[in-house]
Formats: sequence, C-alpha cells, structure tokens
Amino acid sequence: MIRAVTLKDLNKIHQINRDELGYDYPLDKSLNQLRKILNDPNHHFLALYQNDFDHKILGYVHAEIYEEIYADPSLNVLALAVSSDSQKSGIGTQLMGWLEDQALKNGLTNIRLNSGMSRTAAHNFYEHIGYKADCKIKPNTLHKKTAETLMVID
Repeated sequence: MIRAVTLKDLNKIHQINRDELGYDYPLDKSLNQLRKILNDPNHHFLALYQNDFDHKILGYVHAEIYEEIYADPSLNVLALAVSSDSQKSGIGTQLMGWLEDQALKNGLTNIRLNSGMSRTAAHNFYEHIGYKADCKIKPNTLHKKTAETLMVID
C-alpha cells in the first residue's frame, strides 16, 4: 500500500537511499531534512510503498512543486527508489501513478524529473511506463506527454 512518510520511516528511507541510489548522507542530517520536508506539505509530495503482509517499506517517491517565471507550476521528482529485491514488481509504477494523481488533484499538469546518464536501468523503467527521449527540451532528456501530464528525465 502507498502511504504518507513519517519520521519513523527515516531509517528505512535512509537505507534505500544508500543502497539503491548511492546517497550515503548522514542520518542526523537526513532527519533534519525530513523534518523540514514534512513541515512543508504544500510544497513537497512524499509517499512510500509498504508491503501489506509484513509492513516492510519497499520504496518511496519524493517530489516538490517546481515554479518558473516562464511556465505553469509543475512537479519535479527528486527521488524514486525501490529496494532492489522488490524491483520489477510494479512498485515504482504505483508510486509514479500516485504522484500523477497528486499532481492532477493539485491542478498541476506537468511532472518533470532528472536522471543521471549512468542510471540506464532507471531510464529503461521510465521508458517502460511511457517516457521517451526528447532532445528539444534538453540533451539526454526523456519525457512523456499526455493530455494531462508532461514528464521529463534528464
């Protein structure tokens, strides 16, 4: 099931960040950041996927409202990570679906995200859920455009 993140989830999210994304940010600093993010629900969207059977946290998504002078507000995905032993089971797709629903509920018609060139497995995942390359936006950028949503990876 997808649910809101709480401070009690920090250790598992920290582990996922370290193991799956390669970010070994100090736990105490992560706690400070998570507190700030949770206190700003009008700007940040943060949810995790928890197994219904044993309540194990298997992945999470984090996005923020992205505002520009020259474009309508959108969501910018800051993290999408799923434990390697649970990848390819639909969790990432469900988390992105949750995020798309949140964008639409909040009147946001665009979602963008950046993904490093070396993260080819992530690029394949995003292509699998409908993203495609578009060098007109930015070199090495992927996007998916529907009537309601534009998603970008660069």
